[in-house]
Amino acid sequence: MATHLKNLSDFSNTTVPSAAGFRFGIVVAEWNAEITNALYLGAYQSLLKYGAAEGDIFTHPVPGSFELTSGADLLLKHKELDAVICLGCVIQGETRHFDFICDAVAHGVSNVAIKYAKPVIFGVLTTDNQQQAIDRAGGKHGNKGDEAAITAIKMADLARQLQD
Repeated sequence: MATHLKNLSDFSNTTVPSAAGFRFGIVVAEWNAEITNALYLGAYQSLLKYGAAEGDIFTHPVPGSFELTSGADLLLKHKELDAVICLGCVIQGETRHFDFICDAVAHGVSNVAIKYAKPVIFGVLTTDNQQQAIDRAGGKHGNKGDEAAITAIKMADLARQLQD
C-alpha cells in the first residue's frame, strides 16, 4: 500500500469505544526523544479524547526501545492495568543493530502480552531514516502514538466484552 499521500492515523472508518473506566500504562523510550515525545503526546491526547481519566494513565520513561519490554512487564506486575502502550523509535543505521533491536522488542512486547493476558501495544517506529519517523510522529502520515492508543482502547474493550 502506498503511503506517500496518506494520513495513516485516520479513524473515520471505525468506531472507537469509550476509554472511560480503563486504566492504561504508557512506556516511552527516551532514545530519539524528539520522535518518542511526539508519539507520547499523540497517545496521551487520544486516550483523553476518548474518555480516559488523567488519573488512569500511568506513564513511565525507559532509556530506549529495547527496555520497553521490561518496562511493560514491570508496569503490569505492579499496577492493575487494562492495557500497556509501548512507544519507541528505532532508525536504521549502518550496522545490523537495528535488526536485532526491532526483532527483540517485537517479540518481547508479544511475550509480555501473553504472560499477563493483557493487551500490550507495539507503538514502535522502525524507519529507514529520521524523516520517515517525523512523518509518522505527527507529520504527514499521522501519528502512530494515536494509533497505538486507539488499539489499546479497542483491545481493552474487547477483553472486557469477553469477561462478561
